[in-house]
Amino acid sequence: MTETKPLSGKLALVTGASRGIGAATAETLAREGAHVLLVARTASALEEVEERIHQAGGSATIAPLDLTDGEGIGKLGAAVAERWGQLDVLVLNAAMLGSLTPVEHIDPKEYSRILTLNVGSSQALIAAFDPILRKAERADVIGVTSSVGHKPRAFWGAYGSSKAGLENLLGSYADETEHTKRIRVHIVDPGATRTRMRQLAFPGEEPESVKPPEVVAEFIVGRVLSDAPTGELVRAPDA
Repeated sequence: MTETKPLSGKLALVTGASRGIGAATAETLAREGAHVLLVARTASALEEVEERIHQAGGSATIAPLDLTDGEGIGKLGAAVAERWGQLDVLVLNAAMLGSLTPVEHIDPKEYSRILTLNVGSSQALIAAFDPILRKAERADVIGVTSSVGHKPRAFWGAYGSSKAGLENLLGSYADETEHTKRIRVHIVDPGATRTRMRQLAFPGEEPESVKPPEVVAEFIVGRVLSDAPTGELVRAPDA
């Protein structure tokens, strides 16, 4: 007799799914039975994640997309609604670090790109998928933040303010949907994690000194499978 997995029959969408926390979370969701939509800019990298999921017995579909393209996000939402009808898990993980610099030296064009990807795309995704999140028996929206979003740090003003904006956006959405008893919002601070962004921010750090992204992925999926309340800001464990 085949064992039913906890997320069998569920649909999940993960942004920034080509590597790091996004890829690990997508693979963990698939392992638990979800069909996962893999979203990122680079098709070849998404195909590698998709192949690992298939080799492990899971199922996934790639959706190459530049998340700064609001029109593209809307088209993706319409396509998912037409094909699947509902969405059970939305993981808002994609982000860019930008330059670490004093506030007075922040480049306006780069800052605009950071805000567009780190905040604007999440709002656009919520807007595009809210109708089919509401059709799920229970839906989970997970936003990946950073400690600098709620604890300002010198030279991190651009990235930190974008994450502060994301946290506020998600907190508002949690309040607005709490009455439905069907949508839960989780704001997850992964902590120090072995990712490409971490390497860019701390080039002298030994990668093995921080936890792998799989630890964060397990934590995120654990939230989905738990009875955790909506709107909480939580930090993933260090190991």
